[in-house]
Amino acid sequence: MSGSASLFGTFNRIPLRFEKGEGVWLFSEDGNKYLDFAAGIAVNSLGHAHPHLVDALKGQAEKLWHLSNLYDIPGQERLGDRLVDATFADKVFFTNSGTEALECAIKTARRYHFVNGRPEKTTIITFEGAFHGRTLATIAAGGQEKYLEGFGPKAPGFHQVPFGDMEAVKAAIDEETAAILIEPIQGEGGVRCVPDQWLRDLRELCDAHEVLLVLDEVQCGVGRTGKLFAHEWAGITPDIMAVAKGIGGGFPLGACLATAEAASGMTPGTHGTTFGGNPLAMAVGNAVLDVVLADGFLQHVVDVGLVFSQGLAAIADENPDVVDDIRGRGLMLGIKCRVPNLDLFAAMREERLLSAPAGENVVRLLPPLTITAEEARDGLSRIGAAARRLSKELN
Repeated sequence: MSGSASLFGTFNRIPLRFEKGEGVWLFSEDGNKYLDFAAGIAVNSLGHAHPHLVDALKGQAEKLWHLSNLYDIPGQERLGDRLVDATFADKVFFTNSGTEALECAIKTARRYHFVNGRPEKTTIITFEGAFHGRTLATIAAGGQEKYLEGFGPKAPGFHQVPFGDMEAVKAAIDEETAAILIEPIQGEGGVRCVPDQWLRDLRELCDAHEVLLVLDEVQCGVGRTGKLFAHEWAGITPDIMAVAKGIGGGFPLGACLATAEAASGMTPGTHGTTFGGNPLAMAVGNAVLDVVLADGFLQHVVDVGLVFSQGLAAIADENPDVVDDIRGRGLMLGIKCRVPNLDLFAAMREERLLSAPAGENVVRLLPPLTITAEEARDGLSRIGAAARRLSKELN
């Protein structure tokens, strides 16, 4: 394990140090240049050192960094209005991270039922393979033993069902069910896509049982799939949605979005944040939306995503002993491996291409949304070389 002895030993860090980035490229201290197809795990949505984001951050840094939510923050109002205009939502609460956005979403759902005379409705149905964060509530929501072990009693109020099992969802709904919480695409769980029809069925089920539909779009949102948010492909809307990662383009920023009805219980004093929605974060968040909402941007994601999916399919055909399947949508893609995924992860890094491992023996590809078709083909060439080398070692 690399890193300083003074740091918590919670990360198995790769001994690589980067000193600067530009677009899809990272430059290491030892003089090497890497294609970054991890993007801080879907965080650097516009790549490294995007000029518009840099200008926005510098400009705001010379004015105000932090105030407090004791006062009006104009940048917050602007970003909130823009998110409302572009989505299903009527209300927005700004946070610093995805896990905080999920905490807000969970509290919002439970509080909604409380103020509407149904205090018994506190249970939230979640799905195997999910990842919703690292707080005590969100590790309970995710339900994975490796994240729960050693942290005491599991936070109550979460009922987990198998991924893709609608009958199990129906059976789990009872008089205490407050919400169903799901990622339209499981990221950490292995880039597993929820079929569009399944999301539509969940929406109908929630409507029939006075249950709220809560979406976790922390990783798959903000243009990652070629729509502003992934659920738009299914033609449905949630009641509450948690977003983060790409919305800040690399600056810590998250948000909980909700309809006016779902947010009706979140009155003064029921929730709060010290740093959430500060002027620096709002300046960068607004700059990200300037780019992502510009004409043609989301279509670009779709187009380059097609280049990737076709190229990856060819690599899978050529290396069936290494690649089992290609998953994902837009620029959120996964390579399901027949070899250990960490072997392909390492082989790609030797080709100067960075990726991210995931569950179900998957390697994730999460390049900046600004990537060009030419850069995509460069990356595909490197992935193909890594797969061929592993295939040769097997044979």
